[in-house]
Amino acid sequence: MTQHAAFSTSGFFNQEIADAYDRRNSGLKPISDSLHFLMRLVLADLPAEARVLCVGVGTGAEILSLAEAFPRWTFVGVDPSAEMLGVGAHRLTEAGVMDRCDLIEGYVEDVVETGFDVVVSLLVAHFIRREARPAFYAAIADRLKAGGRFVSAEISGDLDAQEFPAMLADWKQVQTLMGATPDSLAKLEDGLRDVLGVLPAAETEALWRKAGFALPVPFFQAFMIRGWHATRG
Repeated sequence: MTQHAAFSTSGFFNQEIADAYDRRNSGLKPISDSLHFLMRLVLADLPAEARVLCVGVGTGAEILSLAEAFPRWTFVGVDPSAEMLGVGAHRLTEAGVMDRCDLIEGYVEDVVETGFDVVVSLLVAHFIRREARPAFYAAIADRLKAGGRFVSAEISGDLDAQEFPAMLADWKQVQTLMGATPDSLAKLEDGLRDVLGVLPAAETEALWRKAGFALPVPFFQAFMIRGWHATRG
C-alpha cells in the first residue's frame, strides 16, 4: 500500500489513539470474538507449523487469537503505525508469544518474505481507496504460496442501495457502543462515502478474483462488517 494511494493510517493512529484503541473497541467485543472464532475454524486445516502474515496487525488481536489456538504457528505482523506496533509488541510479550512473531513498520509491500500459508487482514481494507485496492490484493496474493489462504473482513456495503439508510441506522448503533457523539454520528455517512473506501460486497469479491483468488467465500457478517476467505489459485 503506497502512502499516496491509500490513507495515511500511520498519522491517524497516533500514540493517544493507539493506547486507547482496545478500550474504545471493547463495545465490539462480541463481534470481534465471533469473527476470530470463525476465522480459526476456516483456518483449522492449515499445517501445524503454518507461517502467517497479519496485514494491519494493529495491537495484535488477530495474532493473539491464532497463537493461542495454534501453538506452533509463527507470525509476521505489518502495520504503518509505530505507535500501534508498540502497543501490539507489549501485548504479545505479555501473552508470551512474542518469540513467535516478527513486527514490521510499513505496508504489505514492505514485507520481503513470501510463501506464507495464510494472510489475515481484519478491518483494514476499508482504509484503502477504491483505486488502490487492486494493488493491495495483488501484493497479498504475491506473498502467499500457491494454495495459500487469505482471510479478510472490512466495512462493506452499497452506499447507493435502497436499503442503505436502514443499514446506516444499524451502523450508528454500533458506533454508539464505541463512544460516538451526536456530532460524529451526524457525520458518519460522509465518513463512509468520503473518508473510507467502502465498496459493495460484489465489487470486493470481483477484485479478489482478479488478484487470483478464484472463489471468495463469505463467512461472516455483522451489520456492515463482512468477511471472506479464499485460496490463492
